[in-house]
Amino acid sequence: MLRHRSLARQIMRCTKRATCIRRNHSTSENSVQENYIRNIGILAHIDGGKTTTTERMLFYSGKTHVLGEVHHGNTVTDFLVQERERGITICSAAVSFDWRDHRINLLDTPGHIDFTMEVEQSLAAVDGTVVILDGSAGVEAQTVTVWNQADRHRLPRVVFVNKMDKENADFEGCLQDLRKKLGVMPLPIQIPLMEKGKLAGITDILSATQIIFDKNSHGRLYKRVPLAEEALTDAQDRLYETIDVLSGMDDQLAQAIIESDSMDNINPELVLNAIRSCTMKQQIVPVLLGSAYKNIGVQLLMDAVLRYLPAPNQRNQIYDCFGSDFVGKVSKVTHDKQRGPLSLIRVFRGTLKKGAKIVTAKGASENIQRIYAPWADEYREVTSIGAGNIGLCAGCKSTVTGDLVVSNTASLRSALKKLNASENSEADNDVDEVLATKLSLQTVVPDAVYFCSIEPPSTAYQSALDNALKEIQREDPSLRVTYDETTMQTVLGGMGKLHLEIIKSRILTEYKIDVDLGVLQIAYKETLGESCRGSWTAEKEIAGHKQFVQMELTVYAKKHDEKFRLDNSPDSHENLRLIRPRQMSYIKKGALAALERGPKLGGQLMDVAITLHSCTIGKGTADTFIMAATAQCVRHVLSSANVRLMEPIMLLEIAMPSEYLNAILADLGRRRCTVLDVNSRGHQHKVLRANAPLAELEDYSSEVRCISSGTASVSMEPNGYVLLNEMDEESAIRKAHGLE
Repeated sequence: MLRHRSLARQIMRCTKRATCIRRNHSTSENSVQENYIRNIGILAHIDGGKTTTTERMLFYSGKTHVLGEVHHGNTVTDFLVQERERGITICSAAVSFDWRDHRINLLDTPGHIDFTMEVEQSLAAVDGTVVILDGSAGVEAQTVTVWNQADRHRLPRVVFVNKMDKENADFEGCLQDLRKKLGVMPLPIQIPLMEKGKLAGITDILSATQIIFDKNSHGRLYKRVPLAEEALTDAQDRLYETIDVLSGMDDQLAQAIIESDSMDNINPELVLNAIRSCTMKQQIVPVLLGSAYKNIGVQLLMDAVLRYLPAPNQRNQIYDCFGSDFVGKVSKVTHDKQRGPLSLIRVFRGTLKKGAKIVTAKGASENIQRIYAPWADEYREVTSIGAGNIGLCAGCKSTVTGDLVVSNTASLRSALKKLNASENSEADNDVDEVLATKLSLQTVVPDAVYFCSIEPPSTAYQSALDNALKEIQREDPSLRVTYDETTMQTVLGGMGKLHLEIIKSRILTEYKIDVDLGVLQIAYKETLGESCRGSWTAEKEIAGHKQFVQMELTVYAKKHDEKFRLDNSPDSHENLRLIRPRQMSYIKKGALAALERGPKLGGQLMDVAITLHSCTIGKGTADTFIMAATAQCVRHVLSSANVRLMEPIMLLEIAMPSEYLNAILADLGRRRCTVLDVNSRGHQHKVLRANAPLAELEDYSSEVRCISSGTASVSMEPNGYVLLNEMDEESAIRKAHGLE
C-alpha cells in the first residue's frame, strides 16, 4: 500500500511537471511554438454540454470573467440570434485561450444532425477532439455520427463524461457504451466521488487523490485530498488494471515492468508517456468525468488536452513536402457585414502575413488584407499566423471549404513533385487527384433529405435573395440551391426541417428579406428496376452551322462501379475510337448531368450507370451541343425505363421510461418502422432503436413527448435509402404533386 502511495505521488509530480513547463519563446500572439499549441474540437450529441464546457474553459483560463449560460443566452460561442433563441449551437465557433503556458485553439461544434456539415468543416482544422457524453444517456445517435467523422479524419480523442451530477448518471454504463457502440478501448483515469448519491468530487486514479472543487469560487479553486484506505485499495486495483492494459500496447512500459518484476517500481513518466502514445495512435481513449454546469472537473479536462492530445507538429507530416513555404487549408467561410467574407485558415507550414498574396490549388489568386485571431463573433487583428495556428483572413473572394492555399504556384508544383517521388509515382499525375488522395482535401457533403421552394416578397428583392443564398451556401456547403426551369422557382435542399427554418430566419435577420418557403418535400431518389437501351438523334442549325449528334446507349442498375463507361465490343470500339478525347469528355459530362434528375420526381438517380455503344458527331458540331444531346439521349432512355422511387430512411433512437415502451412501439408500427433493438438504461429506462421512413416522421419529436407525457427524448440521423413498394410510391408521387 505504501509503495502504491509512492507511485501515485511520483505520477502526480510528473503530471504537474508536464503541464507547467515554461515555454522558451516570446509571448507575442504568433510566436507560440507548435509544441505548445493544441487545436481541438468539442463534439457531442445535442444537449451534451459542449457550449457549457467551452464557457467553463474560457472562465478558468481567465479569458472571460463571467460564466456564460446557454439558458441565459449570454455564451461566447453561441452568438447568432437563432442560437440564443433556441438554446442550441448552429454554427461552429472558434476561440483561443492560454492554459498552463500553452495555447488552445478550440472549435465548439453543433450537436444537431441538421448541422453536421459544421462538424465536418471544423474537424479539418483540428488535431484532436474532446467527445462529451451525457452521463445519464451514454453514447447517443449523434455521438456515433461525430465519432465516425473523427475516424475519417484520424483524430485522437479524449472523452469527458459530463452531467455526472444527475441522479441517473452511470459512469460504468458510459464505459460499456464506448466499448459496445463505438468499439473502442476506454481508459478511465478518473472515477466519480459520490456522497449520499450525489457527485461530491473526482477520484484521480493516477495520483490516488480525491479532488474537491470549491463551490464559492465557481469551481475555480480545488484541493487534492489523500484517499482513505478503502478508496485507496479500489484506486490501486484500477491503476494496476490501467498499467496492465497500457503494457500490452507500449513496449517501453512493458519492458520496464519485466525488468523491475513489479508495477510499483516503474518510472511514473513511462505510464503518462504510454497513455499519450496510445492515445495518439488511437489505441485507447482516456475517459474523464465531471459536471461542467456544476463547475466540476473542467480544469482536469484542460490538463488532459495538453497532456494526451497531439501538438500540430506531431501530425500532418504530409505537408513537410512544402518545407518552410506557407501552406494552409480553408476549413470554413463566414460573412461579416463590415469585413465581408472571412476565411478560417489552418496553417500547416510557414507563416501567413497580413498583405500577403496567396493562391489556391485551383489557381485563383487571393490577397490577405487583414488577419484576425479567432474569438467567436469578435475580431482582434493580428499581423500574422504561424504554423499550427488558426486565423480568420479577410480579402479572400473565391475560397471555399476544403481549399488548399499556398504561397505561390511554384511551391505547389515543387511539393507535388516531392509527393510523387516519395511514392514512386508518375510526376504528371492529375493535380486534382493528388490533392484529393494525398493531401486529403475531399469535403464530404451529405445528401439533402428535404427540399422546398423559396420566394422573395417581390421581384425587386430577387437579386438580393440570390446574393444572400450565394453567401450562405458558401458558408454552409450542405445547403443546396438550384433553379427549377419547369416551375421557374429557386429550390433549397437541406439536411432537415430545422436546417431550412434556420436559413429562412437568417435571411430575415441578416439580410432583411422576408422570404416565403414552399411546402417541405422529401428528397426522394430514383433507381432502375432493369436495364434499358435506346438511341437518340439531335439535329439543329445554329448560326448557319449544322449541329448533328446520333448515339446509342444503355442505362442499367449497377452499384460501386463507374457511372460512365464505353462498350468494348469490336463493333462499338471501332466506332467510338473516332471520337476525339475532348468530345468524349463532354459526352461524359452530359451523361452524368442527366443522372442528377430522374423522370418521376426529379430525384438523383442512385446506383445507375451508363454504357455508350455508338456515337456519330457531325463536322463542326459544338462541344456544348454534344453535351446537351447526350443529356437528352439519357433522359429519353430513362423515360421508357422501369424507374423506381427510393425514400430516405432515418435511424431513430428513443430514450423513455419503461412504462411508455408499448405505446411508443404501437405508434412506430403505424409509421412503417422496423425496430432494431430495445436496451435497458438503468433500472427504469429503455432505449429503442428503429429504422423509420422520413416521410412518416413529420413533427415526430412532439408526438413522442405527447405519448410519454414529456419524459421521452428522440434523436435521428440519415440511414440510407430503400425502395418504395408500388402503393407507397403512388402515394408519394401524389403528395409531391399536391394531390393529397
